[in-house]
Amino acid sequence: MDADVIVVGGGLAGLVSATRLAESGADTVLLERRPTVGGRVRTREVDGFTLDRGFQVLFTSYPAVARELDTDALDLRAFSPGATICRPGSRAVLSDPLREPTAAIESALNHEIPFSDKLRTLALRYDLSKREENEFFAGPDASIREYLTNWGFSAEYIENFVEPFYGGITLDRSLSSSKHVFEYTFRAMGRGSIAVPADGMAAIGDQLAERARDTGVEIRTGEDVESVDVGSGGRFRLGSVGPAEGARVELLDGGTLDASAVIVATTPPEARSLTGVESVPEAGVPNVTAWYTLPEDVEFETGKRILLNAASESPNAVVPMSEVAPEYAPPDRALLGATFLGEDALARDDADLLADTRDALSAWFPERGFEGLETVDVDRVPFAQFAQPPGVHAALPDADDPEGPVVLAGEYTEWSAIQGAMKSGARAATVTRDYL
Repeated sequence: MDADVIVVGGGLAGLVSATRLAESGADTVLLERRPTVGGRVRTREVDGFTLDRGFQVLFTSYPAVARELDTDALDLRAFSPGATICRPGSRAVLSDPLREPTAAIESALNHEIPFSDKLRTLALRYDLSKREENEFFAGPDASIREYLTNWGFSAEYIENFVEPFYGGITLDRSLSSSKHVFEYTFRAMGRGSIAVPADGMAAIGDQLAERARDTGVEIRTGEDVESVDVGSGGRFRLGSVGPAEGARVELLDGGTLDASAVIVATTPPEARSLTGVESVPEAGVPNVTAWYTLPEDVEFETGKRILLNAASESPNAVVPMSEVAPEYAPPDRALLGATFLGEDALARDDADLLADTRDALSAWFPERGFEGLETVDVDRVPFAQFAQPPGVHAALPDADDPEGPVVLAGEYTEWSAIQGAMKSGARAATVTRDYL
């Protein structure tokens, strides 16, 4: 055997599973086809700006974050709670009075949201805070819109705040995604912050990789896997034998690696192809994030809050990245991110996106001009997360669904988020130990 366990894929799930196994004494090799690990949680530098691969954030209260990450070492930069609801000539802050008492009066006077909805929000927060961790993503499901309507929230609350805010979380402004996602993330926001590492979101994968290497994991980048097979007596065929005979990984360059077990921790389409598990979700949700800067020494302040577009879907929101994390931009520049949703956004050119963003900002801040707004770069991500309509989570695959000593690790065994990815990695390690 070349290793006890081979992990295919160096995203967050693969890194967590590899580390957990190495900590328990397993000889573990991780294969990643890209030059770096981290999966979709990636960061690059463009002209001195730190750009994540699309707008991404870390919910600090996720249980997996506490288990798997050293958040102090990540040097997190937090957004202010809530958001600012924007429309032409109007900006209205909606904050969390329990987490930000200084904004309580401003939030109470928010004219976009009826006062009854503000009270109802506190009641919903209390209700969700009483639930145990295992009560989420189980039981009857519904769309987010139906769920909030049944709770009695007004159309103004849903349209002006939830549509753009959860459009950013689920990439689905229609609010047709599962209510389970809303419940879990809404509780998480009441318990902790939304933040980014000072060095960019890639610092999360870098930290997990460092921990993996420290525990003895051999990480090989630039290794593209063609197939994963199981078998015995030198003959390896997917699904042909039981767990004791091992598994073989065939590389695109013709090489092979044998192990007692293989964890497939790739993207959903790749995992489905490698394992043949048809319950791995195929449908993906796209996202476009355009990164912008202003002329030198021109400041842009929002109180570190996301700006929600209540009047239009383009852009869905504007994010003050360098105000939240000054390290994301050179000292004399501001960095803003604008998010655009839907398949149509993927085909729009940079100039159109810039024009929409400039027009929106000019309408929200009529006291200042945005003629100098310039594009730094644009991220077009066709598969930003898997689609999560009501009922999808009950149909997701289990880690041990593949035949033989092959195990799944990825958010598509839990739910589409950093929490889901890292939790799935821990679960995959537990299942894999039975094959060793």
